[in-house]
Amino acid sequence: MKKLSIKKLMAVVIVGVFGMTAVGCGSSSNGEGKDKLTQIKENGKLVVGMSADYAPYEYHALIDGEDKIIGFDVDIAQAIADDIGVELELKEMNFDALCESVQLGKIDMTISGMTPKPDRKKAVDFSDIYYKAEQAFLVQASNKDKYKTLADLEGKKIGAQMGSIQADIAEGIKDSNVKLLADVNTLILELKNGNIDALIVEAPVANLAVTANTDLAVGEEIVEDSEGGSAIGMPKDSPELVAQVNSTLKKLADEGKIDEFVQKAVEQVKNQVE
Repeated sequence: MKKLSIKKLMAVVIVGVFGMTAVGCGSSSNGEGKDKLTQIKENGKLVVGMSADYAPYEYHALIDGEDKIIGFDVDIAQAIADDIGVELELKEMNFDALCESVQLGKIDMTISGMTPKPDRKKAVDFSDIYYKAEQAFLVQASNKDKYKTLADLEGKKIGAQMGSIQADIAEGIKDSNVKLLADVNTLILELKNGNIDALIVEAPVANLAVTANTDLAVGEEIVEDSEGGSAIGMPKDSPELVAQVNSTLKKLADEGKIDEFVQKAVEQVKNQVE
């Protein structure tokens, strides 16, 4: 990813989201008869894949002059690594490559706002749901009275992230002309430049996007997440790893840590804008 100045970065982004998918996934082997959790412990690190263009989940920010990936998914990944007793390594990639990368063993898991759709469950095993969000759409502020509901977008040019839940919503709108791209930040630019009429993203992403981009507005209609929310994707047939991850997620939820992580991520985004 090309590095941007913080002003340019935050003027374009403050997004990323939520409902990612992967296709064309093959099978993988744990190798040497060892379960995946044991392999991670022996390797001494947990390799987590994510697409860092999706604030507040995960996004690039300048921290003490250094370009880093931060967000509440990163905090969750760190908590899992800590509980396993290994270091955390983040690998950035496109949303539609995450599932396949898990299966090919390029990453140990993906924590990137991924919704456990039935087709994805055939490819990877999922943790329990760790975060639920609604779907929303962005429009140019000058069109906020024109495009209030999804019905208002019929026959319009609609953007969405490739392979996402939002792409399914966009393609379900009557006579829509859907533009799918891998990077949400690029889609934000497409909307700002008038190349698309609306952009469907998760509600938290939309709300942060308008914080940094005053020329954008959030549509009035909110779509419930019928798929259940976000979960962590792991290799098939890795019950020990799934159990470990679910244990950490339960502990974080019981202690209110996930809510803290989300709030911290939102505040970090707002502070970078300021």
